[in-house]
Amino acid sequence: MAALLPDADPLHKVTIIPRGRALGVTMQLPEADRYTHSKPFIETQLAILMGGRIAEELFLRQMTSGASNDIERATELARKMVCELGMSPLGPLHFRRPSGAFDSDPRASGFSEETARRVDDEIRVLVMRGYETARQIIERQRAAVKALAEELLEEESVDASRLKAILAGAVVPATSFPQTVREALSEAARPT
Repeated sequence: MAALLPDADPLHKVTIIPRGRALGVTMQLPEADRYTHSKPFIETQLAILMGGRIAEELFLRQMTSGASNDIERATELARKMVCELGMSPLGPLHFRRPSGAFDSDPRASGFSEETARRVDDEIRVLVMRGYETARQIIERQRAAVKALAEELLEEESVDASRLKAILAGAVVPATSFPQTVREALSEAARPT
């Protein structure tokens, strides 16, 4: 996903060698320091985080616990978009969470149960858009994903230059590929 999305940081390395609790790692290196993140950049991150789950579903025809940390990170990122960054239809508002045991009362959070439901709904919408973007791209780029997976099974790690070479021979041409996450999201939102 990170190699195919234009708003993503460039890939440095992909490995299937386990690191800590992770079964493999995709390493991205930003080209410059970032002090702020745009909405398209964050939406791209959501799609990247959903890529592993989508690959499981499409290639293995099952779900495993392997994507649990990515799902957790995507949900937290979407929560920040809605509750802290004002990047949802709820507007530029800050919705704080209860901070302790005495704050478990929904009224202590500073907003109503109805607003809490709307916040939850917006978080779900953002994560599911990332999921749908990842699904569309991986379905279109099945050959590229398969070529990368085969290379990783043989070599265990792929650096950026090798990754570019693999994708150059397998990626579906840009004419049928969404150029930005915004286009993919628009396409995903259209009724089918």
